[in-house]
Amino acid sequence: MADDGAAGRTYGNPVIPGFHPDPSICRVGDDYYVVCSSFEYFPGVPIFHSRDLVHWRQIGNVLDRPAQLPLPDDLPASAGIYAPTIRYHDGRFYMITTNVAGGGTFLVTADRPEGPWSDPVRIDLPGIDPDLAWDEDGSCWCAVSGVRVARIDPVTGEVLEGPVPVWSGTGLQHPEAPHLYRIGPWWYLLLAEGGTAHGHSVSVARARSPLGPYEAAPANPLLTHAGTDLPVQCTGHADLVEAADGRWWMVLLGTRPRGWFPRFHVLGRETFLVPVEWVDGWPRTGPVRERHPAPAGAWHPVPPEPERDDFDAPGLAPYWISPRRRAEGSWSLSDRPGRLTLTATGDSLDRPGYTFVGRRQRHPDCRTAARLEPGSGRAGLSVRLDEAHHYDLEVSGGEAGVVVRIGPVRQWVARRPVPPGPLTLVVDIRTTDQVAPSVTAPGQRADGVRPAGPDTIAFSVETADGTEPLAELDGRYLSTEVAGGFTGRVIGLYVTEGTAAFDWCEHRPTR
Repeated sequence: MADDGAAGRTYGNPVIPGFHPDPSICRVGDDYYVVCSSFEYFPGVPIFHSRDLVHWRQIGNVLDRPAQLPLPDDLPASAGIYAPTIRYHDGRFYMITTNVAGGGTFLVTADRPEGPWSDPVRIDLPGIDPDLAWDEDGSCWCAVSGVRVARIDPVTGEVLEGPVPVWSGTGLQHPEAPHLYRIGPWWYLLLAEGGTAHGHSVSVARARSPLGPYEAAPANPLLTHAGTDLPVQCTGHADLVEAADGRWWMVLLGTRPRGWFPRFHVLGRETFLVPVEWVDGWPRTGPVRERHPAPAGAWHPVPPEPERDDFDAPGLAPYWISPRRRAEGSWSLSDRPGRLTLTATGDSLDRPGYTFVGRRQRHPDCRTAARLEPGSGRAGLSVRLDEAHHYDLEVSGGEAGVVVRIGPVRQWVARRPVPPGPLTLVVDIRTTDQVAPSVTAPGQRADGVRPAGPDTIAFSVETADGTEPLAELDGRYLSTEVAGGFTGRVIGLYVTEGTAAFDWCEHRPTR
């Protein structure tokens, strides 16, 4: 359903919430496509479609076969697939990225964005964050972090010329995420600098040739939130797109930190959208706001990601992901129709190799619930950042409990007997300003302890006899600021002994 693009309409940021970093965008006619980094998760490189730049729907994952995405069991968290770029050229889609776990830079192609995508074509270029651009004579140029540019054959992966160092940015650390664009007589080079934390920024330069020499924009950085108190932080790693009406837009990553100093972000780096203007031959944009004037033209809402999955489809929906791999035989939708049956492949979530199927946390305030069938083995619902940072609601042997893993510490914090019938496992996540009802002064509880975390994670079990609360935990320990890395929270179903059957699972906002 679409409207007529009424004046005064706005959209909310982020446009793709949750752990969806390093966005890259391309347009084909009236259709837009975005891909994001996936790091250690399989399937990799989620791909989204939109008709208006605001409403996005995941249509698949580019790397959905083990042959495309070899991720070994001993792969460290936040390794794997870094910073993809998506482009459309001469009737074909291209996605180029780097697997830092091994294999380096490669590209895959497809006739349709939904796939199937080809097997990888390896490209012998060191670095990360590869980009693709085509010249008028058909030459294909690949820029990588550094920044270096090479001419390649996208069919064979052969490097035909270069790589040539072209621009190192404005002097900030980590010049990366280069994107080349041929616009009019100029080649523009968009660049991320300052690292992907609070110093993150976007800069731009231009040249008459993809190999330079490049001149930096006089108003660099093009965009940064460094040193501001804006609610969106760590803004950078951007990509430009020209809309069908000739206006320009930028997708980029950012975070939404919360809590007391130093503030914590838990959903990971998310995808934001900002308008771009051209002034004296240079792109200009303002800060990333939580609301912006919407793109002109028709509004094309799409069905949101389903809050509930009843596991009635023949395959798993594209938003379900697993760390490193999804072993054959570890999951089934046919063993018990209408159920997701998981089979243990490892005995602990503290070490890689376990069976886990999860969804990215997309809402700061949310409820995730799953129905666990009788007769299941040791299984549960986990809020995961990595193997050393996760909270687990686990059921086994007639008992439900909550186990906490924070760095080197692993401890049970609650245990209760539960009946053998179906159990609903519940995780309620509430941002901090909704908790601590005994506040006596701004930011202070009656006991004098400041609620420092960004949120509170509460676990409970629902049975035929009612709801049994188990534990309420500080969410800061499942944040990037504590755990490190480049990902965000994933909430998922797991089994570490025997098999477990889940009737349904839902993830919905509560505010």
